[in-house]
Amino acid sequence: MSGTGSGRRKPKSAKKRALHLTAGVAGFVLVAGCAGGYYVYQHFNGNIDSVDVDLGNDRPSSGADGAMNILLIGTDSRAGLGKKYGDVGSVGHADTTFLFHVSKDRTNATAVSIPRDLKVDIPECSVKTDDGKKIIPGTTDAMFNTSLGQNGRDPGCTWKTVEQLTGVRIDHFMMVNFDAVKTMSEAVGGVDVCLAKDIDDPDSHLKLSAGEHTIEGEQALAFVRTRHSVGLGGDLTRIPLQQQFISSMIRKIKSSGTLTNPTKLWNLADAATKSLTVDSGIGSVKKLMGLAQDIGKVNTKNITFVTTPVIDDPADTNRLLLKNPDAQQLFAMVKADNSLTKATGKSKKTPSPTATTKADPAEVRVNVVNGGAEIGAAQETVDWLQNQKGVIRSSNGGNATTTLSKTKLEYAPNHGDQARELAGIMGLPDSALKETGEDADPMAQMTLTLGKDFEGAGVPITAPTAAPSDIQRIQADDKSVCAK
Repeated sequence: MSGTGSGRRKPKSAKKRALHLTAGVAGFVLVAGCAGGYYVYQHFNGNIDSVDVDLGNDRPSSGADGAMNILLIGTDSRAGLGKKYGDVGSVGHADTTFLFHVSKDRTNATAVSIPRDLKVDIPECSVKTDDGKKIIPGTTDAMFNTSLGQNGRDPGCTWKTVEQLTGVRIDHFMMVNFDAVKTMSEAVGGVDVCLAKDIDDPDSHLKLSAGEHTIEGEQALAFVRTRHSVGLGGDLTRIPLQQQFISSMIRKIKSSGTLTNPTKLWNLADAATKSLTVDSGIGSVKKLMGLAQDIGKVNTKNITFVTTPVIDDPADTNRLLLKNPDAQQLFAMVKADNSLTKATGKSKKTPSPTATTKADPAEVRVNVVNGGAEIGAAQETVDWLQNQKGVIRSSNGGNATTTLSKTKLEYAPNHGDQARELAGIMGLPDSALKETGEDADPMAQMTLTLGKDFEGAGVPITAPTAAPSDIQRIQADDKSVCAK
């Protein structure tokens, strides 16, 4: 699949042959297992290339201390692949992208796929050139994949775009391309995949019968590229296919047959480091080893792949929009270091301050005031409460007399059932509920003051503990996944 955009001159630190994303996640693990002696260190250290990105100061706040967020960028660059793949001169756009989150206790990880066709606002970014620094203007309602390559954007521009999109602060990036699917899959002796039906795709050159297969080289590349012959034929169908491939490769790398085979280990590490492009913060074998050892602690069964919730753009069926509040719910979980592996049941309800009963939404009476949130937040919240949550007795009280850092719900003792219902709808923590001293008129309203911590209607104040119920997901240890 080709990206869109004009040509660009690569910065001095850019890599012609970067490791493809489908091998990138696995590459974290393999370096720790095979980089040991001085010669090995020198050899692999000389292979690695890095980019010094410029992120500026306007960035999201940090999440859980000790957790890691790594941006994995798979470009559609055809460098080294020949004319049969088309777009030989393409600069390479962000064709496949994962936000890879590793928990602070290293017990689990979540890889969030960001569709290339998602419409986003790409912020202004700065890239380093031989002549100094170049400022690239931002773009609104742009295709996500143009955050890389278009107008000379480097991985730092994609990094800033993902931070702005998700609100998650990223620590490092790793960039990879098509060619490494071939080299990595060959290095491990093939990757096991499954198809639910026969596929003969002339576009990707994939021709396989239904059932299980071990693929490598050109066949592996065709597998991760195919999309017209599976599902609905779009990029959203291809994402689970790639997730299946990555999961299988991780299992293969961590298997005893690979870890105890010196030749396979050498070939893996050599293929990875020769083609790997990373940020300067992890631009050495020593630093990558530390990163790999951390990530290697995560049990495969606790690695979850999910796709960002999206909907078709009504104005253009070839583009996608975020599906909110589901997307924000997922991003909030990642930022708060809440595992998708462990939190698979129903969302936890907000604990009750005094009792367990709740009012019907239509009986909840609340006056919403703005005490530090964005302009218009009170009316936005009222509209959301009335139209989507059935809280028809809500009203906009305008601006509060004071500014609050945290959202607060004040209620009379005899309105506790209403407060508990609204707290559950809004995702308010116990600390946000403030009971007044005396009972009030049964028809009186509670007061909800939106503080600086309020991020929008439908976005919980407390991070959710479960993902949206219909989110697409694959567990890395699931060997039964078959592409349909």
